[in-house]
Amino acid sequence: MHIVSFSLMDEKFLQDAGLTIIESRVYLTILGLGAELAGVIARKSGIHRRSVYDAIDRLIEKGLVSYIVKNNRRYYEATNPNRLLEIVKEKEDRLSHLLPKLQEKYKSSKEKKQTLFFQGRDGLKAVFQDHLEAGAKEILVIAASDFREVVSEFFFKKYDAERKRQKIKQKIIYNSKKEKIKIPLCEIKYLQQEYDSPLSMAIYANRVAMVLWARTPYAILIKDKEIADSYRNYFNVLWKAARS
Repeated sequence: MHIVSFSLMDEKFLQDAGLTIIESRVYLTILGLGAELAGVIARKSGIHRRSVYDAIDRLIEKGLVSYIVKNNRRYYEATNPNRLLEIVKEKEDRLSHLLPKLQEKYKSSKEKKQTLFFQGRDGLKAVFQDHLEAGAKEILVIAASDFREVVSEFFFKKYDAERKRQKIKQKIIYNSKKEKIKIPLCEIKYLQQEYDSPLSMAIYANRVAMVLWARTPYAILIKDKEIADSYRNYFNVLWKAARS
């Protein structure tokens, strides 16, 4: 009979390949013994016979152990250890298919809820630039006044060109009828009853940007999906009530 010799490091390598502690020890024992009965494997490995049988069954499923029958008794032997590399490769292949979903979950869980403050024209430009960088498919705007005139018409020409390139649609609700405004990929409606407010709002992606058009304008940018969805529902109610 062969002398069984294996180290804790050998077991650790097998565990890294996906085997349990018992599977690793049973596999190394069988590998050292050659074709042998389960009782001998249990005795040489120092593991309870029932646990040895369970481990052998799992090793057979993994293609690491096979058996031959002599006199109605099963003699278990290890298959070619190259099978371990195949097991690792199969796991890598399965993981590569799962990885995109895991990354998506990771990104969504890492999405922070933030409230950011901006001041002045340059600050407002940063907020409008965020419209284009947030991955939005649509931007919903409630505007009491024509914010485009306040910031810079030149800035919005570049803004609209990039929005058009990204195919980001826009809907704007103004508080009162204005001269016909031509904005690409944009629908405009007006509220029936005029109201006076220095505040405008944009809802896009998971964000809500509120701008106060004071002498020194400033903006509050909220990054929170629940809040954005709530304001999006509010916009849709106003949109249905507004007129073209």
